[in-house]
Amino acid sequence: MKPTKSIHKKTILAILGLGLLAAPGMAQNTKLLAKADNLADKVEPQVVEWRRHFHEHPELSNRETETAARIAAELKKMGIEVETGVAKTGVVGILKGGKPGPVVALRADIDGLPVTERADIPFASKAKGVYNGNEVGVMHACGHDTHIAMLLGAAEVLSSMKKELPGTVKFIFQPAEEGAPAGEEGGASLMVKEGVLTKGPKPEVIFGLHINSQTEVGTVKYRPNGIMAGSDVFRIKVKGKQVHGASPWAGVDPIVVSSQIIYGLQTIISRQTELTEDAAVVTVGMIHGGVRNNIIPEEVEMEGTIRTLNTEMQQKIHEKIRRTATSIAESAGATAEVSIRQSAPVTFNNPDLMAKMLPTLQATAGKDKVVHMKAVTGAEDFSYYQKEIPGLYLFVGGMAKGQDPATAPAHHTPDFKIDESGMKLGVRTLTNLTLDYMSSKK
Repeated sequence: MKPTKSIHKKTILAILGLGLLAAPGMAQNTKLLAKADNLADKVEPQVVEWRRHFHEHPELSNRETETAARIAAELKKMGIEVETGVAKTGVVGILKGGKPGPVVALRADIDGLPVTERADIPFASKAKGVYNGNEVGVMHACGHDTHIAMLLGAAEVLSSMKKELPGTVKFIFQPAEEGAPAGEEGGASLMVKEGVLTKGPKPEVIFGLHINSQTEVGTVKYRPNGIMAGSDVFRIKVKGKQVHGASPWAGVDPIVVSSQIIYGLQTIISRQTELTEDAAVVTVGMIHGGVRNNIIPEEVEMEGTIRTLNTEMQQKIHEKIRRTATSIAESAGATAEVSIRQSAPVTFNNPDLMAKMLPTLQATAGKDKVVHMKAVTGAEDFSYYQKEIPGLYLFVGGMAKGQDPATAPAHHTPDFKIDESGMKLGVRTLTNLTLDYMSSKK
């Protein structure tokens, strides 16, 4: 399943029209949804309690042992079959409904970040961890604590409806979304590698949510096709000839060559990429070379990130990075070695599934609160599941009503904060997507 080019406005309207045509079938599920909404109201205080516990006790990627233990314990209390140790510290729960039907997967990420919390809240994190060999503060600075709590809330609602549930739910609590430590595997790619989508009940579809601190509570944001960028890491090693800085003509200066390569890389986006198709980014974020002011070094290394929203553009940019770096280096008598590795594919919302489930989102949040969004150049490893089966990834609001998004603390920052009243919509969205998808397959 490959992301296609950006869809035009007419295509979007067509998808919306298809979604509205699907609405009458979904409406037959009214009684079940009403019960789920009532249960979501009742579980909300527990969802808040779970969130505060996980916020106060965050753990770094592939180190989420206590987090996983608490998740497993809560799922077992609900009577859900539990598997632990998946992709190192992941937890998978299986809920088999009382009626036959499809398997639906729901996913939440569970890791924290190496960020020291500055927010003034009674359950602020004081946790410490080791990151790249250094002791750091640890914080749920991206909302994964709310993702855990919302998925546990959905599990509580759905397990309370087990006899009426027309299918099976696979709850995936995934570690290391923020990236495994150096030298380790982890995250969604390892979950998929270990068979989370193929062993045991095999899900037909997967749904996931991300809370957003700059989107007002009560809002759901969606986008068919590419919603978040694919992320690649590139490394360029430029080799020249070391020489005394007083006689640069006797050597080949890899620092000057590297500066020319960096400038050349900027033209890949500004002059060689058709940005009317999709957004793309090439950024050099790290460069290192030399040990002394009067020595021209033998080599320089740089690293950067590539962000793209469709695979065709992604491959073209890879080719242009290799060509630009090697050609510029060769013109100066140096060499350039280029390596590119994928961090995450494009987070690609299957357009047919999006059209089918859009009425569910509108019925859950209210039609005026379901907003078509622009794609973002951040990345999400939820995309590895979407490469295997159709999936939807959505954003739910976590900003207090009336607040200016420009002043709301951003994700991955020490002041990051979430309005907990937004989590109930997350629980209802996960629950209603599951129930409506299952009922549509009858």
